[in-house]
Amino acid sequence: MVIGRQDQSTPGEIAGRARVDSRTKNLVKRLRPGEIAVIDHEDIDRVAAESIVEIRPAAVLNAAQSTSGRYPNLGPQILVDAGIPLIDNLGSGIMDIREGQKLSVTPAGEVYRGQTLISHGTWQTEQTTAENLVAAKAGMTVQLKAFANNTMQYLEKEQELILDGAGFPDVATEFDGRHVLIVVRGHQYKEDLQALRPYIREYKPIMVGVDGGADAIIEAGHKPDMIIGDMDSVSDETLRGGAEVVVHAYRDGSAPGRKRVEDLGVEHKVFPATGTSEDIAMLLADSKGAELIVAVGTHSNLVDFLDKGRRGMASTFLTRLKVGSKLVDARGVSRLYRSRISNWQIAFLLIAGLSGVCAAISATEVGRITFDLLSVWWSDFVLWVKNLF
Repeated sequence: MVIGRQDQSTPGEIAGRARVDSRTKNLVKRLRPGEIAVIDHEDIDRVAAESIVEIRPAAVLNAAQSTSGRYPNLGPQILVDAGIPLIDNLGSGIMDIREGQKLSVTPAGEVYRGQTLISHGTWQTEQTTAENLVAAKAGMTVQLKAFANNTMQYLEKEQELILDGAGFPDVATEFDGRHVLIVVRGHQYKEDLQALRPYIREYKPIMVGVDGGADAIIEAGHKPDMIIGDMDSVSDETLRGGAEVVVHAYRDGSAPGRKRVEDLGVEHKVFPATGTSEDIAMLLADSKGAELIVAVGTHSNLVDFLDKGRRGMASTFLTRLKVGSKLVDARGVSRLYRSRISNWQIAFLLIAGLSGVCAAISATEVGRITFDLLSVWWSDFVLWVKNLF
């Protein structure tokens, strides 16, 4: 049932055109500043929230619960701290909104299309997100048990791949004895890639992009040597860029991304495996003899694993155990050290130092003679230039 409202608008009301998608990572490709993001994302994770914050929409409308209580996810708090209104638990009907329709949201969490009330949700605040996080910590025990069970099931299915490196496709990229930089579009990947620029210049590692991580490599001014993934978030232009392409398929051999690369006319190999694409990239580099594996934006802790919300994340835990002796996680390297002296302060010190040296030299007999000679030379040079014209 729809309900009309009498007044035209409510003080504090937010209005904007809707962008609708059940997959947040697809939505952010179309979302623009000032629009209203309509999603169906239970337990909004940190990476999704940060990608939304970067765009600065007018509001986020979530059909699901932004925090279900399974575990303390950080996404809602990131949105609220950034000042982006978050209204959740609006129900599946909110996803029926057509793309581009103008919506308005009242401070009471009511969503209107024109004068018609279409849904009513919970407006999240700093207080509610903090309370939800505290309550969600109680769900960690159940999640830990489930994660442990999933890890054992994965090991039983993929022990030859994990332990022996069996089944990997033959690839043209030569990993043996090389450093490998694996890039995933995860938390703080831009800052960490920037911090790694000196390392990349010196060691020239093989650059492997996991799906959209290949675009991140290009955005950072580099060129990917290999792209691994299900090809759902990498751009067509990057796929055509000449990098070796490995399509990650399901264990039964089906690969939704295969048709896309075939339609683009891109040569590729298909590799069926149960784990995640970033795990496949690490295991492939390890099995082909990489000396060192540097990971950017990958999943490295329990909250990361639970954020992904899928059983396959158990593979990441085992993968890190397997390649641990070679693996260097670059997460947070951009925060490891920041110079406390700015560029303008350095320039000022240089100018001050040079001024002092010049003053000291000019105080001596030799210095005065030198400056007089330089003055005469400069006058002759200026006169010579004038005579040319």
